[in-house]
Amino acid sequence: MKIAVSSKGTTLDSEVDPRFGRASYIMIVDTDTLDFEAMDNSANCAAFKGAGIQAATMVSDTGAEVLMTGYCGPKAFQTISAAGIKVVSDITGTVRDAVEKMQSGAVSYTDSANADAHW
Repeated sequence: MKIAVSSKGTTLDSEVDPRFGRASYIMIVDTDTLDFEAMDNSANCAAFKGAGIQAATMVSDTGAEVLMTGYCGPKAFQTISAAGIKVVSDITGTVRDAVEKMQSGAVSYTDSANADAHW
């Protein structure tokens, strides 16, 4: 399964970035092989508005089935959900920790945003 994880760096041992739309990177990880790609999200980090929507669109284009992040605002959540991607929020630790949680099934999918707009 392909998952997306908001990240502060470009490796599996990078810390999860609690912000989705303004995360430095979005890691796309294959949970079966641990192959990964670090997607640069710097254009959205400094965006005046629409960072979450743009990041959600970027994730949707990768074919990821799940987004794991700390906080996901309402517009990003709506966009990611419309693409059929499930969201796991309140994720902390490293990207590798997040992948291991997914692999073990120790995750709960959320049905709403957990951050206010323009967090």
